[in-house]
Amino acid sequence: MAKTLHSRHNKIFLDKLRKLRESRGLRQADLALLLGRSQGAVSYVECGQTRLDIIGLRDWLEALDYDFLRFLKELDVDLRRLDALRLRAKPGKAGKRAERPAPSRISQLFQLDPLSESTRPTQRKMTGVMQQPARTGR
Repeated sequence: MAKTLHSRHNKIFLDKLRKLRESRGLRQADLALLLGRSQGAVSYVECGQTRLDIIGLRDWLEALDYDFLRFLKELDVDLRRLDALRLRAKPGKAGKRAERPAPSRISQLFQLDPLSESTRPTQRKMTGVMQQPARTGR
């Protein structure tokens, strides 16, 4: 699962929380008093350093006198809108194939015909001990 703490989705979530608090005319310290937390704790949540679990989010929204399910539905609409924007093709890029970098030597070895003797890489006998390369120029 991808980390979401610094994702665009999480930024939208945190912006919604902050804007909701600001729309109520509350400072972080005011919300902190309503929640029984410190102003620093509210700041850490709003800037993404601390996460809210679902119960914490419910308490947060109750303190702001905002319906929990309404918030989730609005958040879902915003996140889906973001996903739809990301999935649309960029103008001018349609029909063009992305240039691929030249394959590395290792990937070329794996693409060789395994039945062809001339293309088969030489195999070394492994003794269970890591062999050191020969040193020259001492």
